[in-house]
Amino acid sequence: MRKEQYDQRMLQALDAVRMDLVKDRHPESPAQSRSGSAMMGSIWRNFSPSQLIPVSDRYTLKEIYGIIDENLRNEGFHIPFQFAVITKGPIVSNYELYSQGFPQAFSDSANHKQFITYLVDDQSSISSFMNINREVLYLIVPADSYVYILRSMGWIISGSILFTLIIITAFALTVFAMLRQKKLSEIKSDFINNMTHEFKTPLATISLAVDAIGNDKVVRDREKIRYFSGIIKEENKRMHRQVETILQSALLDRQEVRLNPKQVDIHEIITRDVQNLELQLKDRGGEIQLHLEATQHFLNADEVHFSNMISNLLDNALKYSDIHPQIIIHTSNHKKNLVISVSDNGIGMNRETQARIFEKFYRAHTGNLHNVKGFGLGLAYVKAVVDAHEGKIRVDSAPGKGSTFEMEFPLPVEAEIS
Repeated sequence: MRKEQYDQRMLQALDAVRMDLVKDRHPESPAQSRSGSAMMGSIWRNFSPSQLIPVSDRYTLKEIYGIIDENLRNEGFHIPFQFAVITKGPIVSNYELYSQGFPQAFSDSANHKQFITYLVDDQSSISSFMNINREVLYLIVPADSYVYILRSMGWIISGSILFTLIIITAFALTVFAMLRQKKLSEIKSDFINNMTHEFKTPLATISLAVDAIGNDKVVRDREKIRYFSGIIKEENKRMHRQVETILQSALLDRQEVRLNPKQVDIHEIITRDVQNLELQLKDRGGEIQLHLEATQHFLNADEVHFSNMISNLLDNALKYSDIHPQIIIHTSNHKKNLVISVSDNGIGMNRETQARIFEKFYRAHTGNLHNVKGFGLGLAYVKAVVDAHEGKIRVDSAPGKGSTFEMEFPLPVEAEIS
C-alpha cells in the first residue's frame, strides 16, 4: 500500500510539474489578452500543436530543475533525481534539455525508476496527435528511493517491532514462570516428603524407647533406663539438628544471619567435628584421615557456622558412600589463603549434578543407593557459609570415583605478615 501511495504521489508531483511548465506557453491571442486567465482547454482548441512554444525555448535547465525540485518537496520527497525533456516524433526523438546524469540513469533501469508525463495542455488530446511531434518529460529517481517509504513508516515499523517483542517477551516470561512454578511445586513436594521421613524415624525411635521404659522389667533396671534415655536424647538432638539446618538455611537465604567472627583455630574445629563422627564411622566400617599441613590455620570466622559447615561436608561424604567410607581432610596454605579439602570414595557426581549441587533443595540422583536422607539443604548451607566468609568453594567429582570439595579462605592480615 505504501509503495502504491508512493507512486501515486510521485505522479501527482509530476503532474504539478507539467502544469507549471505548460502554463502560458501559447502565443498571445486576442482571446487570451482579453480574458487573461482563459481556460487551458479553450486555448488548446484555438491553436494547433505546431503553434505551441517548446519548453526548451521558455525555460532554462536550471529553472526546470527548480520547478521539479519544488514540486517534489511539496509532496514530501527529498530525493535526488534526473530529468530530460524529449520531443518524440513518429520516427525520431530529440533531446531538448536533460540533466547531466540523465543518460546513465536512463540506461541503468535496474537501479532507477522512471516516471513520464506529456507536456501538453490537455492529456486527453494526446491521442488526436499521434502523428505529430510532442514533448515528453522524463523523471528518473533511484530505485532504492523506497527507503523513503520505510523512513516514512518508521514509527509504524518501530511500534510493530516493539509490540512484537513485548508479546514474545511476555510469552517467554509466562512460560518461564509456569516452568518455575512447576519446579517450585515439585521442590515443595520433595521437601515435605523428605522432612516427613527425616522426622518419622527419630519419632518412631523415641516412641519405642518410651514404651520400653514403661515396661515393668525395664523400670527396675537402671542400666536399661539409662540406655533408652540416651537413645531418646540422641534422637532429640538429631531432630534438633534437622530443625536448625532448616532455620539456618532460611536465615542465610534472606541474608539475616549475623556472623560473630573471631580468631579461631581451624584445625581444632576440624578435629572436634571428626571426633563427633567417630560412632557413625565405626557403624559404617569407615575411617577419616587427617592431613592438617597448613602452617597458618587461624581465621577470623564464626565458630558455630564454620563447624556446621565442616559437619555438613562430612555428613554428605558419609551419606553418599556405599560401604566402608574413606574420607580424607587436607589443609594447606596457598599464597595468602587457607585451603581446606574434603575427599571421599562415594558414588561421585556427573557434570550436570556438579553444576546444580549448591542449589537449595536440590538432591543428586543416587542410583541404587536408596538410603540417602536429607532435605537438599546441606551443601546450599555450606556454600552460603563459604560466601559469608568471603571464600571460594570448588567441587571435583566423577561417577563412581568419589568427590572432593575444596574451600579457600583469605588469611587475616596479621597472619599474612607473620
